[in-house]
Amino acid sequence: MIPRLETDRLLLREWRPEDFEPLAEIMADADVARYLSGAPLSRAETWGRLTSTVGHWSLRGYGMWAVERKSDRALLGRVGLHYPEGWPGEEVGWSLGKPHWGNGYATEAARAAINFGFLTQPVSRLISVIDPDNIASQAVARRLGETCGERSEVVVGGRAYVVDIWSISRVSWMNCRTT
Repeated sequence: MIPRLETDRLLLREWRPEDFEPLAEIMADADVARYLSGAPLSRAETWGRLTSTVGHWSLRGYGMWAVERKSDRALLGRVGLHYPEGWPGEEVGWSLGKPHWGNGYATEAARAAINFGFLTQPVSRLISVIDPDNIASQAVARRLGETCGERSEVVVGGRAYVVDIWSISRVSWMNCRTT
């Protein structure tokens, strides 16, 4: 049910039971969780997020993939499309473990997710919900061709977060693919 996407260095694939341990380590890292939840996630919270991620595929037909590095089969994190109830739009999102930052993996995987999104979904734009202080994710968004738009507020787990809505239109995506 979950299609696999392949890039030069990465495999975006279905989630497996053995992914839980490395994902729990990633989500327990304060630096990773800072812009996702505000604080490290417990194992139980990570389990809840993982089962929600898998369920998203069933309910929406798309979701976040497990990102595996081809060279050593390491789980790097999660990247994909996300559109929970009450969200401002269909989002392409990324979160990787800290040891994998700065290698271009987020951009590479998110570009594959954007391509999948525009090729399979009838949307005029895809968004990325980014904390105004998250400079690294803003840089990824720029490399993907997204531009910063309106400031908004999203609620996750009963807590409100101020975010910037970055986006790329279908037209911009098509222009980037043909140049």
